[in-house]
Amino acid sequence: MPALPLPPPAHTAPLPPARTGAGGVRVLSGVPYAALPGARPLELDLYLPAGDAPAPVVVFLHGGGWRLGSRHTAGPAYRGADPTPFEQVAQAGIAVASVDYRLSGEEVWPAQLHDAKAAVRWLRSRADEVGIDPDRIASWGESAGGHLAELLGLTTGDEALEGAVGVSGPSSRVAAVAAWYAPSDVAAVATDLGADPADASTREALFLGAPAIEVPERAAEASPVTYASPTAPPFLLLHGRADQFIPVVQSERLAEQLPDVELHTYGGADHMWLGAPDAATDALARTIAFLRHQLIEGNRT
Repeated sequence: MPALPLPPPAHTAPLPPARTGAGGVRVLSGVPYAALPGARPLELDLYLPAGDAPAPVVVFLHGGGWRLGSRHTAGPAYRGADPTPFEQVAQAGIAVASVDYRLSGEEVWPAQLHDAKAAVRWLRSRADEVGIDPDRIASWGESAGGHLAELLGLTTGDEALEGAVGVSGPSSRVAAVAAWYAPSDVAAVATDLGADPADASTREALFLGAPAIEVPERAAEASPVTYASPTAPPFLLLHGRADQFIPVVQSERLAEQLPDVELHTYGGADHMWLGAPDAATDALARTIAFLRHQLIEGNRT
């Protein structure tokens, strides 16, 4: 019996219809950016500014310890916000591609970075159709997503970390990075917390497939601090000084090694800006200002 013909990959499908969000923002929900054999397609939501001009875009990667979370939220501090954080960024003239990626219960490192890079490549491959500028792409993330956003900015050209997910060909380079309370030195998270580095139940161990102390080369490969160099793009690092999950020293350590970085810390702010609603408001405003400077104001001739 002849085999049934397979449908084309999900990431080649036509774009879904847009709905209108706050301030005329156009929202395309559940857009496949990569098809995985035998698994669900990977999807993103697009928030596009009103108007027809090609817009710069930021790829947003959610938090959740690489273990949970989804593309639908920028963190609990913004639950119920109207307009949403993504709509606020789009109202400022920057499209947002909020991305789902494989969690550590599905695949371990480096699948998550492969997925993030695939999303950037997909955006470049469909830029004209989507209405974005392929030369003005940034990354942004919170917690574990901030870790992936940092790696997008620091691993351009590393074929071992590019992966073979989704569209091939276009670059996965990003021009700027904004990261909130990110684990920038995965190998040292347990030590920085004063926890047991051999504990196999931590988020970091589940992400790596083993405690970092048992797989030091893999932990170093997964750590943004490993790749910091004079060629790194501009970074914005935001962190709470009372963070009990990812100590602020994680961002401080990366900042010391970057050539163009703004590090701002918030007293009294725990992880996810818990206990500090003013920090949540300020972090989003700083991020929008940073993205506008890097992607719009700095590109004017």
